[in-house]
Amino acid sequence: MLGIAAAVLFFIAFLINAADISTNDVFTSSDIMLIGLTLLALHVAGIGSGWSGRSRRR
Repeated sequence: MLGIAAAVLFFIAFLINAADISTNDVFTSSDIMLIGLTLLALHVAGIGSGWSGRSRRR
């Protein structure tokens, strides 16, 4: 799920950069890309994947 959110953020950052949309200093395409990279790193680390590693079978 975090991987999908990262892909959406990368796409939004690409649109802001490609359309040359002016944003304020707090909300730039670089900031959105860094948030996307953080979400992608969390996804690769296994956080938020929805699968638990400690499943018991009985």
